[in-house]
Amino acid sequence: MSAEKPVLLEARGLFKSYGKLPVLKGIDLSIGEAEVVAIVGASGAGKSTLLHLLGTLDAPDAGEVYLHGQKISSMSNKEVARFRNRNIGFIFQFHNLLPEFTALENVCLPGFLADRDEKEVETRAKELLTMLGLADRLDHKPSQMSGGEQQRTAVARALINSPKLIFADEPSGNLDSKNADELHQIFFNLRKDLGQTFVIVTHNPALADMADRKLTMKDGYLLQPEEVV
Repeated sequence: MSAEKPVLLEARGLFKSYGKLPVLKGIDLSIGEAEVVAIVGASGAGKSTLLHLLGTLDAPDAGEVYLHGQKISSMSNKEVARFRNRNIGFIFQFHNLLPEFTALENVCLPGFLADRDEKEVETRAKELLTMLGLADRLDHKPSQMSGGEQQRTAVARALINSPKLIFADEPSGNLDSKNADELHQIFFNLRKDLGQTFVIVTHNPALADMADRKLTMKDGYLLQPEEVV
């Protein structure tokens, strides 16, 4: 990571087991502001588990996660949920859009949950969907959109609360190569235009090679980071 970039996210000594199975075996890492970091490795290496811990979706057995210097373990469950909603966005392989809601309603939902002004949220949602090429899909439900359109809607939803950090777990794993390439370019455009930070778990070598850094996991350990020249 470039020394010039302020640290946004830091993990110290993360361990996690499920039953008797150790999944993470002591993870230390730092993520800088406006950085795109790819996490790669074989299935079962611990990538998604690490993403869930960094994103406060799960708690480590040992170790600490800090976001903007705030220690997550010092918060109550309710405080963590509020903090996550306001500061972190998520994009998953399967977009997880609510099927009964339109694209606009899906994007607005995290904003409403954050108790923001409804008109302000709706205006921002329309701006994001338009920016992502979905101006004519506002009133469409997920079943009426293509896979690429659904995933771009999920990107807009992740951005609605202007989070400092977005985690993406195999975001293009369910897309064809054209839509995958378009989605990847969106990430880097957002980093350029908004200073957005991304941590992306991926098996896609093209996306991993585009990232500022590629971190490799193996058997619950984080190997030496590979800087992209």
